[in-house]
Amino acid sequence: MKNGKRKYHNTLRSWLCLSPSLVIIGLIVVFPIVYTAYISLTNMNVYHWFNFEIIGLDNYAKALTVFDGGFLQALALTVLWTAVNMVFQLVIAFFMASLLNIQKLRFRRVYKTVLMFPWAMPGYVSILLWKNGMFNSQFGLLNQWLGKIGLDPVRWLANDAVAFAACLVVNLWLALPFMIMIMDGAMQSVDRAYYESALLDGAGWFRRSVSLTIPAIRPIIAPAVVITLFTTFKQFDVIYLLTQQVGAKTGANIHTVLTYAYENAFVTSNYGYSSAISMCIFILLIAFTLIYNAKGGKRRVEND
Repeated sequence: MKNGKRKYHNTLRSWLCLSPSLVIIGLIVVFPIVYTAYISLTNMNVYHWFNFEIIGLDNYAKALTVFDGGFLQALALTVLWTAVNMVFQLVIAFFMASLLNIQKLRFRRVYKTVLMFPWAMPGYVSILLWKNGMFNSQFGLLNQWLGKIGLDPVRWLANDAVAFAACLVVNLWLALPFMIMIMDGAMQSVDRAYYESALLDGAGWFRRSVSLTIPAIRPIIAPAVVITLFTTFKQFDVIYLLTQQVGAKTGANIHTVLTYAYENAFVTSNYGYSSAISMCIFILLIAFTLIYNAKGGKRRVEND
C-alpha cells in the first residue's frame, strides 16, 4: 500500500512539474491547430467576420475538387517545385563537395567560406537583390548583358515558366550552401583507404562515386535531405517575394500551397477556405512524417 501511495504521489508530482510546460505547449501549439480546424468548418470571411456559420466540409470539398487555379493546382506545382529543387540540390551539391574534397586542393578553406556567403545572408535581402538587381526588366544585370550582345530584354518574372526557373535559381542560391556543407563533411568521414583501393582497381571518378561515395554518405546526409525536403515543400518567401508580393506582382501566376493559402487569407480575406487549405497542408506533412518514421523504423529493424 505504501509503495503504491508513494508511486501515486511521485506521478502526481511529476505531472505538477510538467503542467506549466504543458499549458504553454497547449496555448502555443495545440490551440492554434484546433482553432484553425474549427475555422475551416465555417464560412468566415471579410463579410462574415462576426456572424460566420458552420458549413461542414464545404471548404474542403472546394479545395479538393477544383483543379484549375485552385488548391490542387498549387499542390501539383509545390510537388514539382520540391522535386526539381531536390534533384538540382543533390546533384550540384555532390559535384561541388567532390571538388572540395580533391586531394591537395589549394585554398580549400577560402572556397568553403565563399560558398557560405549566400546561406549567411538574410533570405529576404538576397531575394530582393535578385529581383531588383538581376531580374528587373529595365535595369537588371541579366538584361544589360543581353543588350550588349544585341538581344531584346526579357521580362524574367512575367511568364509562368520563366518565373518558375528564376525562382528555382534563387532558391538554389540560398539552399545549396547547406547541402554542400553537409555533403562535404560526409565525404571527409569516408576512409581514404577505400578510394586508394578503388584507384588501384582502375575505378574512375564516376564508378567511385556510384559504388563507394554515395553508399557511404547516404546515412549521413539522409536527415539533411529530409529537412531540406520539408523546407522546400513549405517554401514561401522565394516565390512570394519574387512574383506574388502585394503591390509588386509581376504577372506570373505561380503559387505553392503556402502562397495560395496566404493569398486566400490576407488578400481575398477568405479565412474559412484558407484554414481548410492550411489543415490539408498540415495533414499532408503529418502523413509524410509518419510514413518516413515507419520506413526508418523498419530499416533499423532489418539492420539489427
